[in-house]
Amino acid sequence: MMKTLFLFVLFSLLIGVFTALGQDGIYDPDLAAKLKADDIGMKKYVMAFLYSGDRVAEYSKEERAEIQKGHMANISKLADMGKLILAGPFFGTESMRGIFIFDVETKEEAEELTNTDPAVKAGVLKMELREWYGSAAVMMVPEIHAKLQKPKN
Repeated sequence: MMKTLFLFVLFSLLIGVFTALGQDGIYDPDLAAKLKADDIGMKKYVMAFLYSGDRVAEYSKEERAEIQKGHMANISKLADMGKLILAGPFFGTESMRGIFIFDVETKEEAEELTNTDPAVKAGVLKMELREWYGSAAVMMVPEIHAKLQKPKN
């Protein structure tokens, strides 16, 4: 739990630092409105910390691979819906597996979305949800990422 809190605080501080460094003094009210930013350029999100679930050992390697395919498809679906803004795994083999950042108003809405994930349904992953106040610029990650990802051949 302390490790989660530490990572959460560290991530929050890093976003704040990068936001401050990126300021050039030119306020864009249209962009702020589009991103639902408050007066200091921030907004509320719900962050999900993904952990290894209690039922991982119940599945064969092949079954886990199929569950993972479903997990990745669900990530794409949630991103296409505009609800999942950022997702990614952590390196290493610890029980903390990755994060999601949702553009939703409540933890309950984020919980409904996480419960659509095949890995969560199967007990391969479990999630801890936290409300997070971060830079509204995070909302631009999907647009920027699409410009960085090479097309599949």
